[in-house]
Amino acid sequence: MARDFNAMKMKGTDGKKSKKTWFDYFNIITLFLFALICLYPMIYVLACSFATDSDYIKGNIYFWPHDVTIQNYLTVFKDSRLWKSYGITLARTIIGTVSALLFTAVVGYAMSRTNLRGRSIFYKIFIFTMFFSGGTVPYYLIIVSLKLFNNFLVYIIPSLFSVYNMLVFSNFFRGIPEEIRESAVMDGASEFKIFTSIILPLSMPVVSTVGLWIAVGHWNSFYDTMLYTTDTNLWTLQYYLMKVIKESSGSFIAGMPAEMIGNISAETVSFAAIVISVIPILVVYPLIFKMLTKGVVIGSLKG
Repeated sequence: MARDFNAMKMKGTDGKKSKKTWFDYFNIITLFLFALICLYPMIYVLACSFATDSDYIKGNIYFWPHDVTIQNYLTVFKDSRLWKSYGITLARTIIGTVSALLFTAVVGYAMSRTNLRGRSIFYKIFIFTMFFSGGTVPYYLIIVSLKLFNNFLVYIIPSLFSVYNMLVFSNFFRGIPEEIRESAVMDGASEFKIFTSIILPLSMPVVSTVGLWIAVGHWNSFYDTMLYTTDTNLWTLQYYLMKVIKESSGSFIAGMPAEMIGNISAETVSFAAIVISVIPILVVYPLIFKMLTKGVVIGSLKG
């Protein structure tokens, strides 16, 4: 079937190979330029992360530096504060993603059941919160009253539930044939058993999709660190990088020997730190790309 499909793509309806028109070439060039525009900032950051201080100051780095050095990365690897914030971010991403997936999936499954009492009322309440927020100050006061300020749980509990993610789960669950659930009920399975043994295994595409959304949100988050923590031991990676890049930046190279500082700068070391910070997402994304695409399509269409 795959061979027939490829043959159909290469041939027209008359059986001959289809010729590319000027519009096809225009699309190819346009998409290539668009992809280059999207990728170039990453290429530039990568190039600057391997550049020496003098090469960076000259400003002639476009795709790759003239003088290559790995000293920027060696400097980052020696920064204990960065690795501490890296560990905080890794912990909140793993714990936050798993807990939010479980909580949101359970609510999504409950909302997918048409016989749930008060279902329409719950839906209206959920949708209302998507359009109207209580504001930053009331939210801050709630965080303080719950004793989550300067607490690692401030990264986990407030992000346990997302209405949008719940709707994606709910739409997907409604697309699962009801006969599967009915047969399980006839065999004496409880709702918990049905959810954990049948529904979740069938829902791995949407679980992977929503899981990636949640994980990326946790990994890139710095705003909650800025608002709800003053303890440097709770700083996340992105917040630490923001402080380093924004405020000044000699923190990476402070205390280094003069002969080593002469070859690098705070800016080039910051570029190396940025590259290190995005590696986990760049590694994970291709691994679940197929399931991500399937989950987005199915989760958005079914319902």
